[in-house]
Amino acid sequence: MTTSLTAGIFPGQGSQAVGMGAELVEQEALARETFAEADAVLGFGITQLCFEGPTEALTRTSNAQPALVTVSTACWRVLRARGFSCDVVAGHSLGEFSALVAAGAIEFANALRLVRKRGELMEAAADARPGGMAAVIGPDAEAVEALCAEIATEHGTLTPANYNSPGQIVVSGESEAIAALRAVGKSRGARVIPLPVSGAFHSPLMAPAADAFSAMLNDVPLAVPRVPVVQNVTATPTTNPDAIRDALARQITGSVRWMQSLCAMRDMGTTRFVEIGPGTVLTGLVQRTLPEVEAVQVTALLAE
Repeated sequence: MTTSLTAGIFPGQGSQAVGMGAELVEQEALARETFAEADAVLGFGITQLCFEGPTEALTRTSNAQPALVTVSTACWRVLRARGFSCDVVAGHSLGEFSALVAAGAIEFANALRLVRKRGELMEAAADARPGGMAAVIGPDAEAVEALCAEIATEHGTLTPANYNSPGQIVVSGESEAIAALRAVGKSRGARVIPLPVSGAFHSPLMAPAADAFSAMLNDVPLAVPRVPVVQNVTATPTTNPDAIRDALARQITGSVRWMQSLCAMRDMGTTRFVEIGPGTVLTGLVQRTLPEVEAVQVTALLAE
């Protein structure tokens, strides 16, 4: 008999929105405790920022990252208290930290400190070497990789950043290379959509942030997770704390292999994917990548 597994998947930057978590905090003591803990650990009112904004401040990388980990952890704690469990976890970019909290590999307070610093380091790297990101709609992964390599020879760094779903790959690199991609991509039948981000995340331009963050990671204890974690840069499940630490450091400059991670979880026997956190971005990516499985957003479970 085949066992059907459930995956907990956790969203990353771009899923934040003013008001996120407010209704859950109003209804659930565990959520209130989670937000209060986050305020205390961070030393400022992340709760107020989540609930009231302003949007510009919430969207700032160094704020959005701890805000999303807080909301996702609050959702997870409430679900777990109601008896929910999952067999494997993964998170999209920043969401990997929320996944590791849920799996028991990292303490919530340590995750908050790490992602706050991660955001600050990424902002500093973006200021030092400006760049951008763009979604490429249409071509397959190999075609996008070849296009990036071609443009990079003349216009500077350009690399796949997020393998989101079939026909949707986000690339990252220098501004000149992004501009060239828009022109060349159109002639190749690709739709290129510049993204409203402050830097070339998940590209070699983030190397100073990755180096500094790696040193920080070495000082934070990681435990063996209760369930396997499918990591962004490898798209393979692991329960090894050393492998987790290594992949977290590499993730800042490496590609988020989300499409491949979803397929890896499917191949493990996962038939149900629950997006735990704000928004429906990951639910949509699951539906486009694995139309045969069940994709559920956490609000549907919390409403039961």
